[in-house]
Formats: sequence, structure tokens, C-alpha cells
Amino acid sequence: MKALAPGFLIAMPQLQDPTFRQSVILMVEHNDEGAMGIVINRTSELTFGELAKNQDLSIARSRERELVYVGGPVDPSRGFVFHNSTHVRERNELLPGLFLSVTTDALEPLLVDESATLRFCLGYAGWGAGQLERELREGSWLFSEASREAVLVTEPAKVWETVIQAMGISPGRLVTTGGLN
Repeated sequence: MKALAPGFLIAMPQLQDPTFRQSVILMVEHNDEGAMGIVINRTSELTFGELAKNQDLSIARSRERELVYVGGPVDPSRGFVFHNSTHVRERNELLPGLFLSVTTDALEPLLVDESATLRFCLGYAGWGAGQLERELREGSWLFSEASREAVLVTEPAKVWETVIQAMGISPGRLVTTGGLN
């Protein structure tokens, strides 16, 4: 199977686990040993202001009420920040104009920079060797190309539907037994 990173995993309707129901996961790693991705459309109750205060980080006043995202159930204290800033030294370009940073040293300048667009996620989703491939065969997930806009711009509540529509599929045509109606 071709590497799925970077790409989107889109939860099918039969995936009712509240952790992944209607989730869109940006895959950041996929190889023979397993896979790792980060949910990009599940907000938490935690705000950037609270996070900055708890971590003793500087923050622009305009960012204080922005929400932190739940990136997945694994290691929920580990942070991942998707952003569009070329001014951050520690960054890995996933797609043109979409970077991933994983250090507090990268997060603080982004919290202060009001011109940067970012999505900060705590935790990730992980799969052991062959597990994700099996879930794809079983019809739990759809796969599509990832887009910077869906990660950084699209309103979280609309990401699932928007990504499916970008594939040329009407979300209403997805059936809970897997596949299209």
C-alpha cells in the first residue's frame, strides 16, 4: 500500500466511536511499522489563553479565546501545531504552505504572531503495523489528498463534510454499512 502521509483519513458513518465519529485525520507518518495522524476537526474546551497561562507562554490578546484541538486519544499531553509561518525555525513542511511544529519554542512565537494561521492539537491517533490497512479494507475510513485549507481555514464543524464533498461525494450518500448509496 502506498504511504498515506500526508493525506486525510475521513471517518465513515459506521465509525461511531465518539473519539473518531465524523473525524478527519491528517496523516503525518505511515510506514511498515505503523501510522500516526492528528484529528484536525475536534475542538476542546481549553483556550489558547489558558494553555499559555499554564505553560507560562506569551500570547497575543487576540488569540486568547481561540480553542485548542483534540488531536487524538494517544498521549494527550503532547502538542502538535499546524501553521503557515515560515518564520518558525522548527518546522516540517507537510504540504506547500502547511507546516507542523512540535516544540514549545515553536508554539510561543506563533501564539504571539497575529498574522500566522494555526491549529494546535493535543494528542494523536496511532495504529500498529497493518492495523490501519485492515481498517481501510473494512471500510471504516475513506482516504483523500490533504489540503492546507481544510487544516488551517475551514471551520472545524464543517471539515468532515467539506473534505468529502471535495472528493466529489455527497455526504448523504455514505451508508453506515460502508461505501456509497
